[in-house]
Amino acid sequence: MKKIQKGTVKNIEKIAADTFALEITSDLKEAHSGQFISILCPPKTLRRPFSIKGFKDGTIEVFFKLKGEGTGYIKSLKTGDSVDFMGPLGHGFEIQNKKSLLVGAGIGIAPMLFLKDELGAKGIENFLISGFRDEKEIIKGSDKTVTGGSVIDYLDEIIENFKPQVIYSCGPEIVLKLVGQSAQKHNLEAQIAMEKVFACQIGVCRGCVINVIKEGRVQNAAICHDGPVFKASEVVWE
Repeated sequence: MKKIQKGTVKNIEKIAADTFALEITSDLKEAHSGQFISILCPPKTLRRPFSIKGFKDGTIEVFFKLKGEGTGYIKSLKTGDSVDFMGPLGHGFEIQNKKSLLVGAGIGIAPMLFLKDELGAKGIENFLISGFRDEKEIIKGSDKTVTGGSVIDYLDEIIENFKPQVIYSCGPEIVLKLVGQSAQKHNLEAQIAMEKVFACQIGVCRGCVINVIKEGRVQNAAICHDGPVFKASEVVWE
């Protein structure tokens, strides 16, 4: 089991409609795009998972949308308050030295922005397209932003013009499924970070199990433990 971490709130700020960025200072030595942390939100018993948006010198950043008591508790925190969390958890993106197309939808832009920074630090050319329901929800940082429509509607054109060698994506399941189909059509590998409400966060409760194809047969995989990043071609979509 991952060790429980004690961090300190460095900053909380609103970045879009009902969406906030939280920075936590900690003793963590490393974290990578696609991984997540789970934060204890008293009086709730179950921790809340959040994709990592950035990490530098022990400071970890996540985005969260204000939805209920758990995220309400996080929003109430002040600079200097203590944060009880576990992480980094899960398997992140496998970065390849290939021209990269990044696709984010909604709050799924968080790991995409982290990955964009990691790719840039390695000198790997990349292009990030993100989609939001309306202008109020836009989170900055993309090369192209779509509102009121689907990022999928633009993939064929971007792939034709940008000519990526690999695709990375995070967002709602339908977006990830369609990204996988587009990647297959263009004979490209796609890595996807799947979103799910986790209970235990470490693969014990089996509440986030999906079917994947491994070694030529269908097997179970827990998103929180075996993912959240998978090859799109391995996921058995319902």
